[in-house]
Amino acid sequence: MKALVIIPTYNEKENIEKIAPAALAADPSISVLIVDDSSPDGTGEMADRMAAQNNRIFVLHREKKNGLGQAYLAGFKWGLEKNFDCLFEMDADFSHDPKYLPDFLKAVLEADLVIGSRYISGVNVINWPMGRLLLSYYANVYSRIVTGMPVRDATGGFKCYRRQVLEEIDLSKVRSNGYSFQIEMSFRAWKKGFRLKEIPIVFVDRREGTSKMSKKIVREAVWMVWRLRILSILGKL
Repeated sequence: MKALVIIPTYNEKENIEKIAPAALAADPSISVLIVDDSSPDGTGEMADRMAAQNNRIFVLHREKKNGLGQAYLAGFKWGLEKNFDCLFEMDADFSHDPKYLPDFLKAVLEADLVIGSRYISGVNVINWPMGRLLLSYYANVYSRIVTGMPVRDATGGFKCYRRQVLEEIDLSKVRSNGYSFQIEMSFRAWKKGFRLKEIPIVFVDRREGTSKMSKKIVREAVWMVWRLRILSILGKL
């Protein structure tokens, strides 16, 4: 299968020149799409130089910083137009280790959406402060209770979709943009009857750069799960 790893970037110059080659080295079927939100630190220009030197690296430039969810949606649409068979979400900061990419490619042969889970076999998070860890863990418990979705790491952003999943979901209706984007996409796939599978990963906090987490992102996730449940009950997903 032709696989596309979508990597959104905003001020990730320290990471992008390392993460893209590492993703390509994981499997010869993989290409990389860097979706850059006009990073002022020159990430986009560096991505262009990398793409000029490697025909498996592509760059999509967006005019302004418009959120993680919108970056992935733009990447999904690009990848579908280019006829990729499966499309990955992966962070630029090495919190998602490229060494797991072959595990995803194997798992997606028997599933439609594969989620790299921090919580499927204990708690596998390194270098997070306890407050951040507890917030993440209980956010997933909360999401599972409200939505009923049988996923232990619904907020995880290391994922692989079969193209059929993204073709069936009406991407124009996806409203969330922070970490709740991950919940919404998995929920919509689950409600469409697609097979979801979690595989264990170890999540390591970023090596370089700064976290994009904010109170706004947390608030969005709190109410988004109720919105999804209500839309599902009303048959308006």
